[in-house]
Amino acid sequence: MKVGFIGLGNVGGKLAGSLLRNGHDVTVRDLDDALCGKFQALGAKIASSPAELAQTCELVITCLPSPAACSAVLEGEDGILSTLTPGTIWAEMSTTVASEVARMAELVQAKGGHAIECPVSGGCHRAATGNISIFAGCDRETFERMLPVLTTLGRRVLHTGPIGTASTLKVMTNYLATVNLISVAEALTTMKAAGIDLATTYKAIEISSGTSFVAETEGQVILNGSRDISFTMDLVNKDIGLFQSIAEAHGVPLEMSPLINEIFQDGERRYGPRELSPNIIKRLEDETGLDITAPGFPPEMLDDEPEEAGYEVVVPR
Repeated sequence: MKVGFIGLGNVGGKLAGSLLRNGHDVTVRDLDDALCGKFQALGAKIASSPAELAQTCELVITCLPSPAACSAVLEGEDGILSTLTPGTIWAEMSTTVASEVARMAELVQAKGGHAIECPVSGGCHRAATGNISIFAGCDRETFERMLPVLTTLGRRVLHTGPIGTASTLKVMTNYLATVNLISVAEALTTMKAAGIDLATTYKAIEISSGTSFVAETEGQVILNGSRDISFTMDLVNKDIGLFQSIAEAHGVPLEMSPLINEIFQDGERRYGPRELSPNIIKRLEDETGLDITAPGFPPEMLDDEPEEAGYEVVVPR
């Protein structure tokens, strides 16, 4: 299958790299010519526009920073829809609004194409190794056509139901990760204030009921001081805002979510939209004057698990 990939940013570039590393025929497109050149050196073809890419590929993947960016690539002049042919699959891998991905999916289907939303979860470091998890929302026939590609891009692939379900679940998981991040920041700062060694604190979290994926990964780069997980405060605010909107639309009176939104909105105001998201801990460092770092922790999250063949996660019924 000839695969087109649009959007070579922090996540998209790593996903496209997995396709190339595993021998797929890949054509790429990004507004950054330098990124395109990097992938060309690895064996990818380069398209001059989304329309050109869609004209030559059987599968077109988009991984972009916002619903507006995806809409422009799909519907704009020289967009995907202008050359999309019947039978082509459009796969949206961004974190987006369920209603918007459903709207765009209808446009693709009206042209005779097939649509699938397949956002990823598990951190950029796992996107790089093909060990990330993927949620897939679409009809079963499209899912099965996509499964060989999805199991190259990720390790655990969950068919969530029709279009819109994967985006909704992805927003939910990002909300949970954000709650975890804020709680880790508060725990580390409080232990530092109480005079507890931070390396010991990290180990206590890791071996206890208080541990979490975020604690064990982002906790390390917080303590290193790099705070680098290739994810920024503006993206967090987009995702947790979407989760709050889902709750409001369904009349769920959340209590933690509004506070989490306020905390990250304040973080973005203080430090800027492109500040790395784990630096939400700077709010506490600034208020207390404490330095929440410790020696012996890595500057970035690394996936030390070997790359393995992906598989479908089956929901028990």
